[in-house]
Amino acid sequence: MKTLTISLSPQQVARLHGAVESGAYASNSEVVRDALRLWEQREEIRLLEINRLKRAYDEGMASGEGREVDAKTLLAELKAEIRRGA
Repeated sequence: MKTLTISLSPQQVARLHGAVESGAYASNSEVVRDALRLWEQREEIRLLEINRLKRAYDEGMASGEGREVDAKTLLAELKAEIRRGA
């Protein structure tokens, strides 16, 4: 394993030490590794969401011309769809 030097705020240091002292983690390194795993998972989810949004945008652009609809008309159309079971 590679050793790194990091800077933490006093609050972060207190939380890190608290996690180890409580027995939730065996060492400071274990806390940091767990935090990095969570960050990696969050980044992976973020990238998946960005890709999903890009696909939805592309599908929307490929679906044809848009149209302007006021709120009253939109609500009426949504209610009609619900009644039809769509």
